[in-house]
Amino acid sequence: MKQVIVVNDSLDLPPGKLAAQVAHGAIAAYLEAEGRAQELWLAECMPKVVVHGGEIEMARLETLAMAKGIPLALIRDAGKTVVAPGTLTCLGLGPATDEEIDSVTGALPLL
Repeated sequence: MKQVIVVNDSLDLPPGKLAAQVAHGAIAAYLEAEGRAQELWLAECMPKVVVHGGEIEMARLETLAMAKGIPLALIRDAGKTVVAPGTLTCLGLGPATDEEIDSVTGALPLL
């Protein structure tokens, strides 16, 4: 079990903002998962991987993940600091099995 958080690579987010957005993606996707997936992921010490891709790629991944039943959350910023309101910052995927997640995000580069 793992999560993958895809960061919008068209943004030049400061490290703290980037960390906050990744956290939003991880928590929001976790809350979309079913109880058993949540339990297994927690038992495995909450593994997560952060990768990057553009908005078009993120939309494609969202569609693919939805078709496979992978929990997900698109994160759009509130616009209170460094980006405009509604800016797509990341896509949280999972928790799901490594195989399910890798079938969607396996080709993306690590951040």
